Amino acid sequence: MLNADLLARELDEALLGRQEIAPLTKTHGDFDLEAAYSIQRAGLELRGARGERVVGYKMGLTSAAKRAQMSLGSPIYGYLTDAMRVHDQVPVGQGVHPKIEPEIAFVTGRELTGTISRDEALRACAGVAPALEILDSRFIGFKYFSLPDVVADDCSSWRFALGNWMAPCEVGDLQMQMSIDGRVVQEARSSAISGHPVDSLVQLCAMLALHGRSLPAGSVVLAGAATVAEPLRAGMRVLLEVESLGALSVLGV
Repeated sequence: MLNADLLARELDEALLGRQEIAPLTKTHGDFDLEAAYSIQRAGLELRGARGERVVGYKMGLTSAAKRAQMSLGSPIYGYLTDAMRVHDQVPVGQGVHPKIEPEIAFVTGRELTGTISRDEALRACAGVAPALEILDSRFIGFKYFSLPDVVADDCSSWRFALGNWMAPCEVGDLQMQMSIDGRVVQEARSSAISGHPVDSLVQLCAMLALHGRSLPAGSVVLAGAATVAEPLRAGMRVLLEVESLGALSVLGV
């Protein structure tokens, strides 16, 4: 029988030691998504024991481009903690093989539960902002892992940065452009995120309900990447510009 605490510790030690490990399904045998989320929650408990506090969630594999890049098939979610947030600088030396991707973030103004509509989700939001997620898988080469593997690894969560919050507005078809050192490397419409970024909130609430949970008020939610992720190294300046929402910039250090 799978020991979620044991596998969570293996991932946590890889995170803290900046070590690549083989996918868990390669070393411990196959397991399903329910078991993967159990490992994810056990890993969150280890973070909590170090003083980290949950501040929200991230959606993963919400765009067709991202699912194709990772050879994985359906949306998933992971946790965000206060220790993951960065501002102007990203300490890439503390990671293994970080990558960065353009997103849109929401913050909830009230609790959301179960089956909701897009309009209900948007009305429940207190703000929206451009966001950059910095991923860092614990698995060798950041590839060749299964959907349960990536879920167990908190969906490759590592760091995230937020732009200035704005009042909720229509975000379904905004131009998004990410540049590195002044050169555009990725661009897409925000509709690449789940068809509509707010639909990521709808999907998240439905998935949380399957585990008997709701989305609390005050939660930050990264809606998912609009494009594939780009490798991030020290010295790189990354700029995200989102039509109507403004810009956000970070420096790899």
